[in-house]
Amino acid sequence: MNLDNIDLTLLKLLQEDATLNNKELSLKLHLSVAATHERVKKLKSRGYIKKTVAILDRDKIGLGLISFPQVFLKSHTFEVLQEFEREVSKFPEVMECYQIAGSYDFMLRIVTKDMDAYNVFLRHKLSLLPHVNTIHTYFVLSEVKNVTAYSLE
Repeated sequence: MNLDNIDLTLLKLLQEDATLNNKELSLKLHLSVAATHERVKKLKSRGYIKKTVAILDRDKIGLGLISFPQVFLKSHTFEVLQEFEREVSKFPEVMECYQIAGSYDFMLRIVTKDMDAYNVFLRHKLSLLPHVNTIHTYFVLSEVKNVTAYSLE
């Protein structure tokens, strides 16, 4: 599906505020409600819109520490990589997990209440996974930029 300017504008609007209903979107797009509904439906069915979520204020819900562990594995077979990915994905503290090309194997974004909670996560979960060799962790001192919207220009 090739995205036209209306589709791109629609995606931008929904990234900014996914609570906009079809009527509100149609007014901003200068389309009928039905046409807007069809476009949203098509963007969802073709996977451009994966899901709609509420973004919470992590400080208000008591999750004040962000950390980025770099994980080095002992082995790099297909089975080992797959097992690590499957097991680390089960932990609620893991917000993101990326396999990385370079000097380490995976980078995680972990969110916990505080340093004590991270220590519990590290000692009782992450470091106990099979095939984990070394973990180097970086802690966020301040959040300079945190966006969820992709640039569509």
